[in-house]
Amino acid sequence: MEPVTLTTPRLTLRPVGRQDTDAVYAAAQDPDIQRWTTIPSPYLAEHARSFAEELVPDGWATGSVFTFGLFLPEGELVGMIGLMMRALGTAEIGFWATKEHRRQGYVAEGTLAVARWAFTVLAVDRLEWRAEVGNAASRAVAVRVGFAMEGVLRSAINHGGVRRDCWVGSLLPSDLGLRSTAPYLPAPSA
Repeated sequence: MEPVTLTTPRLTLRPVGRQDTDAVYAAAQDPDIQRWTTIPSPYLAEHARSFAEELVPDGWATGSVFTFGLFLPEGELVGMIGLMMRALGTAEIGFWATKEHRRQGYVAEGTLAVARWAFTVLAVDRLEWRAEVGNAASRAVAVRVGFAMEGVLRSAINHGGVRRDCWVGSLLPSDLGLRSTAPYLPAPSA
């Protein structure tokens, strides 16, 4: 798929490229990003270069991972969102914010834009969010966006060679007032 650019009232969401390598490298030095995401740690300049110049373009080209950098109008990187296709009609979303731009609603704003795009363009009918148990900031973003918290998956994340439990939540097109591409029959209430 050809890369796309999305816009929100405050942000431009676009794939990162060679010109963003230094900003990605600088952001990824944050211990919280290294602690709560699965990026390499320590995060080296070569990791940022490979991410921006190879992994992001390859993900778009194969339609397997759609990565968006979140940028302010003046071009400053404020976060990253990745949308990984998992199965027919199902994708997983992950995100992080730069240290200096946390708690300003940028990631929630960007996540809503990416979710709407996934539902309307990619025909995704279920968007999953997962985060290691304890990652309260990620959970707060997911709740703010409207993800339904579904529980804990045991040993579902491998972080630095250690299996860890994770929270899981979902967002459906109907949660945003959109139509699903396939019929959905929820289980009856108990």
